[in-house]
Amino acid sequence: MWFVFALLSAVFAALTSILAKVGIDGVNSNLATAIRTVVVLAMAWGMVFLTNAQGGISAISKKSWIFLILSGLATGASWLCYYRALQVGEASKVVPVDKLSVVITLVLAFAFLHERFTPKSLVGAALITAGTLMMVL
Repeated sequence: MWFVFALLSAVFAALTSILAKVGIDGVNSNLATAIRTVVVLAMAWGMVFLTNAQGGISAISKKSWIFLILSGLATGASWLCYYRALQVGEASKVVPVDKLSVVITLVLAFAFLHERFTPKSLVGAALITAGTLMMVL
């Protein structure tokens, strides 16, 4: 089931890039990011209330709060940079560079989460990096 959601995530991310590139024309990238964020915020809280998950807020640990807030700050920084890059660059070049996050995530997961690098993941990371360079250069 995780694969279905991951694949849907990729499809929606692709749509996000195309829709954002069209929508950002003539709009300040920071303003565009703020508008997008309001929509995401409304959707996320809508899902919380739709699934009756709001009662779980009080059970969140201090550690989880800290890391969720840090994750939110990283997301915000990523979106601000992404929209600025989309505004001044071609989507067909911005998106592959953005997807280097896959490789960076593998490295960070190895360094901080002590996840294992396998020969398969090393080859995959190398291919993603090589593919990105080929598309951008």
